[in-house]
Amino acid sequence: MNAPQQPDAQSALQGAFERLHAISRRAPFPTLEERQRQLAALEQLTLDHQDEWAAAVDADFGRRSKVETRLIELFPTIEGVRQARSELKRWITPQRRGVSLWFQPATAEVMPQPLGVVGVVVPWNYPIFLALGPLTAALAAGNRVMVKMSEYTPATGALFARLAERYFGEDLVTVINGEAEIAQAFSALPFDHLLFTGSTAVGRQVMRAASANLTPVTLELGGKSPVLVAPGFDPQRAAERIVVGKLLNAGQTCVAPDYLLVAEDDCDTLVEAIRRQAAALYPRLADNPDYSYIVNERHMARLRGWLVEAEAAGARVVTINPAGEDLESGRVFPLTLVFNAPEDCTLMQEEIFGPILPVVSYQHFDEALGYVNARPRPLALYLFDTDLLRTRHVLQSTVSGGVSINDTVLHVGQHELPFGGVGPSGMGHYHGHEGFVTFSKMKPVFRQPRLNGMWLVRPPYGAKVEWLLKRMLGRASKSRS
Repeated sequence: MNAPQQPDAQSALQGAFERLHAISRRAPFPTLEERQRQLAALEQLTLDHQDEWAAAVDADFGRRSKVETRLIELFPTIEGVRQARSELKRWITPQRRGVSLWFQPATAEVMPQPLGVVGVVVPWNYPIFLALGPLTAALAAGNRVMVKMSEYTPATGALFARLAERYFGEDLVTVINGEAEIAQAFSALPFDHLLFTGSTAVGRQVMRAASANLTPVTLELGGKSPVLVAPGFDPQRAAERIVVGKLLNAGQTCVAPDYLLVAEDDCDTLVEAIRRQAAALYPRLADNPDYSYIVNERHMARLRGWLVEAEAAGARVVTINPAGEDLESGRVFPLTLVFNAPEDCTLMQEEIFGPILPVVSYQHFDEALGYVNARPRPLALYLFDTDLLRTRHVLQSTVSGGVSINDTVLHVGQHELPFGGVGPSGMGHYHGHEGFVTFSKMKPVFRQPRLNGMWLVRPPYGAKVEWLLKRMLGRASKSRS
C-alpha cells in the first residue's frame, strides 16, 4: 500500500496500522512453514527485479552506480534472506534453560514469540538494503511490518510499494511513502517495535515520539567513524581500503570512514598513496558510471558549505580530481582531503556523509587513542595494524558499534555479526540471529509438574519452612564463599 499524498494521508496511515494490528492479534504466531514462504517471497521480490531496483535508485540519485546497488544492496539482502531461511528452524525452537535444585523437577525454557507489528523507517542512502534487511528479520520473527521509505528516494519507494503488494498482499507488509510529516506520524504509531536508521538528530525525535507509546526502539544512527593507521603500516594497503570505503556511494554511508588518524612520520606517504589510489579507481569523475552522485542539491550545498567554513578557519583543502574536470555543475563531489581543520568547525563535529576526509596526524599512538575516546562513540572504528598486542589494546580501550581490522565497511556485511551502534551512534542490534531476537519477545516459560516440593513452603509457616530455609540460605552462603 502506498499512502496517498492528500490531507487524509495520516488517517490512511492510521488505518493501515490498525488493519495490521488487528490481523497480528488474530494470528499472533505464524508457523515455520508460513514464515519460510514469506522469506521465499522476499527473496524472489529481490532477485526477480534486480534491474528495476537498480534503475529506481539510479533515478533517485541522478546517478547511482548500478554495480554498487547490486553489490552493496541486493547481494547482502539476498545473503541475509538465505541465512534466515536456513537458520529459522533453529531460531524459533524454544531454548531449554536450567532450573535451580530447589525448584526441580520443574523445567524452564525461553520461547521466541512474534511481537506483532514492527515499524521500519528507511533512510535514503541505501534504500533497498536498509528496507529489506530489517524486513527479513521482522518476518523471520513472525511479525507484520510497516515500512516508511524516504521522501528523497521516491522512485525506489514507489517500486517497493508495488512489489510488496504483489508478493505479500495487504495483510503482511505495508509500504508507506510520503514527506516528513508522514514520517513523524509514522514514528508516533503504537508499534510493538520501531527500527529507525538515520541521523542522530532525527533519531532523538523518533525516540521522543515513540516514548509516548512506550514503543521499544532500535536506533541505527552514525557519527564520526575513525580510521586509525598504526605507525609503519603499509601505506598502499591502507590507502586502497580507505579509498574504497570512503568513496563507496560517494561517501554517503553511515559506516564510511569519517576522519583519518595517521602518524606524523607516515602522513605524507599515506596521503600520496590515497591520491594515487583514488586516481586509479576513479580516473574520471564527471561521466563515470561507477562514481555516484550526491543525492540532491541540499546535501551538495551542505558539503560545500562545510569546506568553505573549514578553509576560512585555516584548514588546508586538497581536492583529488585526477582528470582535472570541471565539476562545478551537477552533483559530482570529488574526494577532498582536509588538513589542520579546527576542532570547532562543523566538519570536525558532524558526521560528514560525503567524500570529504579530514586528516589528523599524531605523534604517539596513545595520543590517537585519546583523540578517539574524547569524542562520542562511533558506529564503526577502522584499525590498520599487524601488531596483535596493539590491536588487542585498541579493541579493549575503545568503544564503537563495530570494528573492521585492516579493512573498512565489510563488517556490516557479515550476517553472523550483530550490527548496531552505541550511545550517540545508536542502540540495539539487528542482522542475522540478533535481528530475529530484536523483533521477538524472548518469553520465559516455567513448567511445574504435578509432583513438586512447593507444599513445603506454603502458609501457615512452621517448623518445616524454618528447617528448609536454614538449608537454602546456608547453601547459598557456602556457594558464595
